[in-house]
Amino acid sequence: METTAVLLKGPRDLEVETLALNAPGVGDLVVDVTHSGISTGTEKLFWTGDMPPFPGMGYPLVPGYEAAGEVVEAGALTGYKPGDRVFVPGANCFDGAFGLFGGASNRLVTDSERVTRIDPALKEEGALLALAATARHAMAGMNKAVPDLIVGHGVLGRLLARLTIASGAPAPTVWEIDESRQAGATGYEVVHPDADTRRDYTSIYDASGQAHLLNDLVGRIVKGGEIVLAGFYAAPLSFAFPPAFMKEARFRIAAEWTRDDLMATRALVESGTLSLSGLITHQTNAAQAAAAYSQAFTDPACLKMILNWEH
Repeated sequence: METTAVLLKGPRDLEVETLALNAPGVGDLVVDVTHSGISTGTEKLFWTGDMPPFPGMGYPLVPGYEAAGEVVEAGALTGYKPGDRVFVPGANCFDGAFGLFGGASNRLVTDSERVTRIDPALKEEGALLALAATARHAMAGMNKAVPDLIVGHGVLGRLLARLTIASGAPAPTVWEIDESRQAGATGYEVVHPDADTRRDYTSIYDASGQAHLLNDLVGRIVKGGEIVLAGFYAAPLSFAFPPAFMKEARFRIAAEWTRDDLMATRALVESGTLSLSGLITHQTNAAQAAAAYSQAFTDPACLKMILNWEH
């Protein structure tokens, strides 16, 4: 069995090629992907060559961990059936290519335990489920405070703001320096950081991935406040100790989502509590993947790029 997939052979060396797929087992699904998303965080670091050593990484690789599609073959032990609409967070099923992510492919073979049923009405928005679950993971659980300041009004920042409001907490303030990204807020305010004089935030979530902001963020929290690192940082992080010492600052790292986050997020979306609308700004045919990846990583107006594999 073969598939057409995005193949990243090295930094900025990306093509759409035909790859052989591993044979499915009794616990596996074969999924025809209709839409896959491009991550401007971790995937960008693979594209630029700046990703630090990471287990399972290497070139050539099939990127992508945001895929939505339809089951076309279901193993006897899966509990799925052909026609089920599913979200797939990537797959490691390719002969001759690393599948650390592996979602940017027309067809996937994956363990059914990794797959989640989704509402067919979501269509391309179904590919956003992992990013929404990432935002939920950063906020949910014991000893976690919802943000009153979010840094960055990209897709992750918008999802954090929407989840904060959905939780019933006061609307957060969101910082954004790019004018093209300051629009699109509903129920919360987006401001340039230079226009914000507050220095009493309790919980600041950084969704920008900009390590140089740490000292400024320390100066914006109350004593004992926290800074949540919700982005992905390629370079070592550092901050001036004396201001953090005076503030008794707390730093928390938000890791990737769990299956519980995925299930809870799906329920929020299907109930209408969390909207995924307005987050996808660009969509293109998967055959044009090379140009799409470049635009996703270089065009500030591109919040989320979706590859369409249907045609």
